[in-house]
Amino acid sequence: MSERVSTVTPKGRRRRARPDAPTPPAGGNLRVLLVTGMSGAGKTSALKSLEDLGYEAVDNLPLTLLQSLVLPRRPECASAQDLKPVAIGVDVRTRDFGVAPIIGEMDRLSAEPRIDASVLFLDCDDEELMRRYAETRYRHPLALDRPIRDGIDHERRLVAGLRDWADVVVDTTGLDLGSLKRVLDGHFGAGAGERLSIFVTSFSFRRGSPREADLVLDVRFLSNPHYEPALRLLDGLDAAVATFIERDPGLAPLFNGLTGMLSELVPRYAAEGKSYLTVALGCTGGRHRSVFVAERLAAWLAKQGGTVRVHHRDLDADTPAMGGAETS
Repeated sequence: MSERVSTVTPKGRRRRARPDAPTPPAGGNLRVLLVTGMSGAGKTSALKSLEDLGYEAVDNLPLTLLQSLVLPRRPECASAQDLKPVAIGVDVRTRDFGVAPIIGEMDRLSAEPRIDASVLFLDCDDEELMRRYAETRYRHPLALDRPIRDGIDHERRLVAGLRDWADVVVDTTGLDLGSLKRVLDGHFGAGAGERLSIFVTSFSFRRGSPREADLVLDVRFLSNPHYEPALRLLDGLDAAVATFIERDPGLAPLFNGLTGMLSELVPRYAAEGKSYLTVALGCTGGRHRSVFVAERLAAWLAKQGGTVRVHHRDLDADTPAMGGAETS
């Protein structure tokens, strides 16, 4: 049975490359990931997750020391056991922090042979950032003598250019730690970049669309099992619900059109260097129609040879009562 977790909404960008960068020799490269973003968006949690994925994590490294940390680890300079990928956390507390210094340091690393350097930016909704600071009672680093909102606004202005420049942007609003680790694994884990990973999620429109999903499809036009008393307390993973939805004459055109579109899009996304694609399917309550279609789509994608994960964001959000309001 599929896991039932919160929606993950990563946003990928193609890795930068200098036109004059040397061609790396054959063999493995040293992977260097700079982790940055809004304070409170989850940098510490991301670094811990990356450690679990095999990275060596270093937090708040002064930018002036970045080259001296990384360059001795290059394959031509280090033994094989020293080629462990490196994740380096920087934020507004870091000495010499700034958009221009970070871009300059990362461009220099990207120009080095046998170094695969990229930037992860962690973002979060302002209201959730304020809630996190209120719950933990930590002070925002830019709001020591002012309201938290002022510190968040100031930081957004400081890092706006860095967010636009990052290779991967992950919005951690509403994201649990397990989901964050799955996203990081998809982008930066072993084998990442070798093929496009696809994340399929079902969701409830009543609870909002997944943030920055690459493709969002509304399946509320399909026959609704909620109005069948025998099916109302079941969900899209149950065979009886599947049989009911399969009888809808609109299902086949929907599914054929969706798979036809993805057959064209997925190879082109992969050719553009995209590493992670999110397909979100929604219905009213996120329990019946969207769950069924997400499962069927994930199974089809897996048969095409892709790396596919499926989750159901709102499947266990609540359980409808008999005779209650529409939830599916």
